[in-house]
Formats: sequence, structure tokens, C-alpha cells
Amino acid sequence: MKDVCSIFLEREAKTLSEYAFLTANTKGREHPLAPGLVRTEFQRDRDRIIHSKSFRRLMHKTQVFFSPKDEHYRTRMTHTLEVTQIARIMARALRLNEDLTEAAALGHDLGHTPFGHAGEMAMRRCFDKDFAHYRQSLRVVDYIDELNLTYEVRDAILNHTGHHMASTLEGVLVKYADRIAYINHDIDDACRAGILSMEQIPVEIRKTLGNTHSERINTLVSSVIDSSMDSPVISMAKDVEEAMLELRSFLFKNVYEDSIAKAEESKAQDLLITLYNYYHGHPDKMPEQYYNNIEKHGLETSVCDFVSGMTDRYAVALFEKLYIPKQWEVVDDIKTNN
Repeated sequence: MKDVCSIFLEREAKTLSEYAFLTANTKGREHPLAPGLVRTEFQRDRDRIIHSKSFRRLMHKTQVFFSPKDEHYRTRMTHTLEVTQIARIMARALRLNEDLTEAAALGHDLGHTPFGHAGEMAMRRCFDKDFAHYRQSLRVVDYIDELNLTYEVRDAILNHTGHHMASTLEGVLVKYADRIAYINHDIDDACRAGILSMEQIPVEIRKTLGNTHSERINTLVSSVIDSSMDSPVISMAKDVEEAMLELRSFLFKNVYEDSIAKAEESKAQDLLITLYNYYHGHPDKMPEQYYNNIEKHGLETSVCDFVSGMTDRYAVALFEKLYIPKQWEVVDDIKTNN
């Protein structure tokens, strides 16, 4: 078979920006693999993530709205796909490594809990006050799904949020793409739910970013591209970034922290804490994979890995099985005698 991978690597060296991270320079994996003939190392990472169990579970994990009846609300899976699309657009425009960007974007939320950030708060209450989904995402790829990813993809996953910064520009792009995606799709979902209307968004923010979903994304993405072109730093125009941060604060006040959509949040937290406490007391009831990890990773961490990896509906189903009494079935004597 022809060594297609070498062609890709040569193409990167000739066409990518001087600030792009070249696949040939990867620090590699904890467990080295023989070089592939068809896929580069970051392409292999992308495929490993897509085929993982944790990636498939994202389709049944909350983004913001718990178990909505309307099928058009975002899930953690659709959020991930939107982040990936935005990140790749920016990477291509800036001539950065699209494969590294794509792999990091697809894997950035693999460690997110059921019920969105409510689940994250639950894990902080019952397991560790410093629990964070970005660190759990790294645990997922390293110890739970054992994906054996490259250093650069792992670094980007770990540093995609907060004040943390990835070591590559591609990783930093994922950080920007994540924020651009969730701010805008959460507005879209909040408006669909009747919690928010576009008229409520401050006029100055709309003047800067735009009045529609597509206008805002285009403004934010274009600003990153224009500000970062031929630069060793990923940035955004000051006025645009300030407007984005103001919009984010507006969402926290009006949607994330004070809306009817969050009315079930305390119940979700209590449900997960109850499950955590149950399996902490009955570790042998966990699936074999998690039970077998106790000796290596400890009881508390293994229980957290199991509970935080659940989908929303699986967590609810387990809670019902463990704590909700089943109704008695009345046997019809006539039918029985016949």
C-alpha cells in the first residue's frame, strides 16, 4: 500500500502557517504505535474519539435543558459537532492544523456529566469540590476508554475552558470555538423555549454582534480570523470580545442561573448524589470495568467515573430501579382459570 500519510505530512509542511503545529512534531502517545500508512496521528485520534463509547453517550447528555420534549434542543453531542465545525472553519482560514483542531474539538466534552453543569455541581458536592468536566474528559480518554491519544490532543482537551491555555494554537482555537458555539446555540434554545426573546438582549450587544444566530457567529468567527491571521497568538477584536463576554454574562443571569429551565436542577443533583452514595456503598454493583478500577484508582474515583459517565436517561432509569417501588400487577382470576 502506498504511504499516503507521508504525502499528508509533506503537504502540511508546505502549506500550513509557520505558526501551525505540524503533525510530524507531535510528542506522541504514552503507548507508541507503529506509524500508519493512510492516516496521520491526529486523524487516528479523531477516529478513536468518534468510535468511543463516551462519544456516543454525548447524544443523550444535557446541554442546558433537561430532557426536553422538543427534538430540536441541543444535546452535548450537537454542541460538540457545532464546536468542531466552527473550530475547523477558523483553522482552515488561519492555515492551522485542521486534523489536530478537529480531534481536540470532538473530544473536548467527553467527560461531561449527565444533566449538564448541574451534574458537575453534584460531583463537586459528593466527590471532590475541585471536580471539573475538562479534567474528567482527560480521565475518560486516558483511563476509561483508554484511547491512548497524542499529547497535543490531550493538552487541548484539558485546556479548553476557563483561564487555561493549550500549548498549540489549534487547542486555543477550540477554546474560542466552544465559547462561540454555546453562547449562540444557548440563545437559540432559550428563545425556542420562550425563556428569552431577542429584544431582551441589550441593544449595544446586538449592534456589535448582530441580530440573528448566523450574524453573531459570523461576526465572532470573522473577528478571530482577522485578529489572528499570520500571528503567533489567537485573539479577537477588543470590542467584539467585550460584547461576547457581556452576552455570556447576560445568559448566566437570564438563562443559566435564573429560568424555568433550571427548575429541576436541584432534583438532578440530588439524584446523582444518591446514585454516587449507593455505589460507594455497593461498589460490586457497578459494571465490571469500573469495579476492577478500584484497586488502581480508588473507590471514590471509580464511583465518580461511573456516575459522571452516565447519560441523563440511564441515570434516571437506575434511580427508578433502585428507589422507586414497582406497582403490583393484579392477576385476573378469570383469565388465569381459563
